[in-house]
Amino acid sequence: MFKFLFGKSAKEPEVIIRETQRETVERALKEMNDILTALSPRAAVTVDMQHGTVSIQLPEQMPDEAKALPAPAPASDDTAQIPQGDTPALDTDAPRAPTQ
Repeated sequence: MFKFLFGKSAKEPEVIIRETQRETVERALKEMNDILTALSPRAAVTVDMQHGTVSIQLPEQMPDEAKALPAPAPASDDTAQIPQGDTPALDTDAPRAPTQ
């Protein structure tokens, strides 16, 4: 009776199409090649035939990474009053031990 308000009572299950291992490898290889050819400093690609692995050595600094220095830490009240390297002044009104 209320099917016209809520639509179908049971939804059809979604069909998930899994790709084969060959399709997965081909897709991953295409994506890696697209990324590696776009890099301006070329990455070193090493293939280890004994273990069947591929490793990529990227440069330390990538072109899209920020090169700015980190912001300085905010100074607290104690360190703001006494610069580093200076010693605080001695209290001259304090009682002194007698000298001989």
